Amino acid sequence: MNFGACYAPQGENYANPKTCFFHVLFKAGALAFYILSTLFFDNFVIIFVVTVLLAALDFWVVKNVSGRILVGLRWWNEINDLGESVWKFECLDQESLARMNKKDSWLFWWTLYLTAVAWIVLGIFSLIKFQADYLLVVGVCLTLSIANIVGFTKCRKDAKKQIQQFASQTIASRFSSTIQSAFSVV
Repeated sequence: MNFGACYAPQGENYANPKTCFFHVLFKAGALAFYILSTLFFDNFVIIFVVTVLLAALDFWVVKNVSGRILVGLRWWNEINDLGESVWKFECLDQESLARMNKKDSWLFWWTLYLTAVAWIVLGIFSLIKFQADYLLVVGVCLTLSIANIVGFTKCRKDAKKQIQQFASQTIASRFSSTIQSAFSVV
């Protein structure tokens, strides 16, 4: 993932346009509903329920569907027998990860981070307006967004570590087999 490039990779189409659509849909839906409803509605309960429901749908879609399809990563958290939180990660094999569509990956990561930034900006506006109730909505949505950022970032780091270990083991085994074959000839 190249975060230095601020534009979508050129020359290729989205490999999974439907997944990309739903990856963006619930994010945009939650943000748009929150912004527009605060302008047109005066019923906080409806705004809270619908916005958090859309953000929860986004959380689930990203965590369980678009993360697997667009970037080949999946994460979850379990509580072990000792009551400790344990992060679990899944990633595709090295060859499959190398074949992932760059445009899909770009969309996944940028929308993941930009959504959190948008919720932070909306939270700042709620603070400036002294709207503690709307700050609660933003806080819930931001928490769901950050949970996915943390989960997928840890998962990506774990995947890179696994790839490096695999490469090291492959190089070491080839080196040792080359040495063994060299000595077996002598």
